[in-house]
Amino acid sequence: MPSYKLTYFPIQALAEPIRFLFSYGGTEFIDYRFDRADWPKIKPTMPFGQVPVVEVDGKKIAQSVAISRYLAKQYGLAGKDDWESLEIDSTYENNETAKEEKLKRAKEIVPYYLERLDAQVQKNGGYFVGGALSWADFTFVGLLDYLNFMMRENIIEKYDNLKQLKQKVEKIPSIKSWIEKRPSDINP
Repeated sequence: MPSYKLTYFPIQALAEPIRFLFSYGGTEFIDYRFDRADWPKIKPTMPFGQVPVVEVDGKKIAQSVAISRYLAKQYGLAGKDDWESLEIDSTYENNETAKEEKLKRAKEIVPYYLERLDAQVQKNGGYFVGGALSWADFTFVGLLDYLNFMMRENIIEKYDNLKQLKQKVEKIPSIKSWIEKRPSDINP
C-alpha cells in the first residue's frame, strides 16, 4: 500500500476535492498544512512552485486536476468508459474556468456555468456524468465553500439540482466523516 502525503496551505480550497477522494477511498494520508509564513521556503521544493502536491511513496505530483484524476481512477470514480472520462474532464474544466475568473467578471460568468452544470446534473440522474458518482461531483462539492467565499455568496442557492448533488455527496459516510473531523479553516 503506497504512503500518501498531501501538502497545502492551511485551508480547504483546491486541496479539498483531493481530501474528499482520499476519504472516499478509505486511504490514510498525511494532511500537511503548512504555515503561510513558511511558503517562501517551501515553494522552491514543490514541482512548478505550486500546491497542492501529493507525495506517493515520496514522489511528488503537482496539479490538482492530475492528482484528482489519478485518485479517481484508483477508486472507480473516473467514468465507466473513455467517453464518460472525457465528460468528467470537461465538467471539471468548466468549473476551473469559473473559479479562476476575477470577481467582477465572475459575477457574470459563474451563473452561465452554474445554469449549465445544474442542467447537466438534472439530465444525468442527479450526478454530473452517467448517473453515477464521479470525481467531477467531488471536485464541485469540494470547491464550493472556497467558491462561495471568493464570490461572497452561496453560488448554488438558485440551483436545486446542484444543491441536491451537494447534499448527496456530503451524506456519503466517508465524506460526512471527513467533514466532521477536518480542521476548521479561517476561510475555506
